[in-house]
Amino acid sequence: MAKLSEGQKAPDFEGIDQDNKEIKLRDFAGKKVILYFYPKDNTPGCTAEACNLRDNYTELLKKGFKIIGISPDSEKSHKNFAGKYSLPFPLIADPDKKILNLYGAWGDKVMYGKTVTGVLRTTFIIDEKGFIEKVISKVDTKQHTEQIFKLYNK
Repeated sequence: MAKLSEGQKAPDFEGIDQDNKEIKLRDFAGKKVILYFYPKDNTPGCTAEACNLRDNYTELLKKGFKIIGISPDSEKSHKNFAGKYSLPFPLIADPDKKILNLYGAWGDKVMYGKTVTGVLRTTFIIDEKGFIEKVISKVDTKQHTEQIFKLYNK
């Protein structure tokens, strides 16, 4: 699927999180959602990003945001990752890459000078009506919350 852009309706999805709960985007209607796609549990960049969102979780909630992380890792991997770093938000397992493809977050990228296929680290901010409000394609893993707040001048 082509890259999604601001103003488009966010595709609905459902998946299983680290606690074996079914998570559906439509369950978050009326709430602002930070939907972030990341490559792999327990890697330096992904850990920094998840911990930055965790460390600012209370502030994000106060500003009306809910957080959902998605990667191709398994529910078991997500459970270990979330437990190890006390992550308070759902991490959806997408090993078949259905949601990743739906959001254009799976594709070719250059790593160490070689083209590889993998997760395109991307964050979508979805508004209360289910539309994509912001897309962050150049994620600063260590300062991700600050990136989000800057978009809203908060």
